[in-house]
Amino acid sequence: MSDFSSSCELSASSPSASAGSRVLRFQPEFRWQGVPVNDYKQPAEHWQKVTRMLLVGGRDEATGFHVRYFEIAPGGFTSLEQHVHEHAVVVLRGRGQVQLGDAVHDLSFGDTVYVAPREPHQFRNPSPEPFGFLCIVDAERDQPTPVV
Repeated sequence: MSDFSSSCELSASSPSASAGSRVLRFQPEFRWQGVPVNDYKQPAEHWQKVTRMLLVGGRDEATGFHVRYFEIAPGGFTSLEQHVHEHAVVVLRGRGQVQLGDAVHDLSFGDTVYVAPREPHQFRNPSPEPFGFLCIVDAERDQPTPVV
């Protein structure tokens, strides 16, 4: 038995430590076979036109991280929020913007964003096409706090 352990694993006692490896097949319109499309959060006025798909983590894997795909429809935006946990975003579809603190940055395919702990941030889609990105985040994380 090897003493190698992955930094990506939760402890074996975690409830999600039972699943094996798998492949999620990419489908037309930026969907993955067997992955439900969910609302970004509970309906509210501080965000609109955003969906999310949980690709890895929280689906019976033993990971210490989650990989999610978010898609913002034209005119949509995420909530302006901050939290203690950090996360990374990689743009896969369309064009959009990210607000980090007071600065706004234009984004397109392949651009990567690191959101530092406690950094106020928001993703927006001012374009006429869908804006989609992967978001990699810790499996165990704090709740976001809205920035007013």
